[in-house]
Amino acid sequence: MQRVEIVEVGPRDGLQSDSVIFSVDQKVEFVRRLAAAGIRRAEVASFVNPKRVPAMAGAEEVLAAVRDVLERPIGLVLNVRGWERAVAAGVPEVNLVVASTDGFGQSNSGMSSDDTVAVVEQVAPLARAAGVSTSVTFSVSFGCPFDGEVPVSRTVDLVTRCVSAGIDEVALADTIGVAVPTDVHRRVRAVRDAVGETVRLRAHFHNTRNTGYANAWAAVEEGVVALDASLGGIGGCPFAPKATGNIATEDLAFLLERSGVDTGLDLEQLLVAAEWLEHQLDRPVPSLVSKAGLFPAA
Repeated sequence: MQRVEIVEVGPRDGLQSDSVIFSVDQKVEFVRRLAAAGIRRAEVASFVNPKRVPAMAGAEEVLAAVRDVLERPIGLVLNVRGWERAVAAGVPEVNLVVASTDGFGQSNSGMSSDDTVAVVEQVAPLARAAGVSTSVTFSVSFGCPFDGEVPVSRTVDLVTRCVSAGIDEVALADTIGVAVPTDVHRRVRAVRDAVGETVRLRAHFHNTRNTGYANAWAAVEEGVVALDASLGGIGGCPFAPKATGNIATEDLAFLLERSGVDTGLDLEQLLVAAEWLEHQLDRPVPSLVSKAGLFPAA
């Protein structure tokens, strides 16, 4: 059976722009419930300035509390200062972000696209020396709200430069939810042709325009072995207009499992976790499997 790893991003991407600010204890409980459903790898913290992203305060405390319950907690870092905080906290994996366009880079972090690549080039060797895994998410790979279309050649160039710096994994992100399966096929193939099997490929889709799950399946068809998702489908990007809606972990897991792809997840426990999340947010979450339930018994 084919195996695809679902990387949970709810505790970071899901919460970073939500109007409800979770306490450290709530974030830890969130991660515990995800781990109980079989999640092995999750973005649990963002080592950014909490004044800029208040929802991400308490990163060190969250990481310290979840290390014993989650196999691979991930910390997001945007610069060398973030890396220093993450490694001091004992994170086993960091996720860096490269802006695929200058417009998004300036909006997100006040840096050009080349500046964000330079951060990867600085951090990657430090991480390797410290025994910390590195992944790089290439934001707005499929389209930018400020600069428009992103040529495939630009994606390939950025990925190639970062792979040369010694990273372990590449994640192509549809930050504003404009991708369609034909673009996923074309872009993933181009990246694979450029870097071969030297790094793992991951994908990060938003369901903003209701194409996220079709895009996820297209990525699986192209041999992508890891997909990001957020419990309940919560989240979005606070630095891109109308960039709502990660694909939901439970909806993606249902799609994959029913298609004969093993995720290693307990769907019933995911639904229990989604119900808990709704109570914490005091509103329904966007996912559909959490509402309709699993395949009905005969």
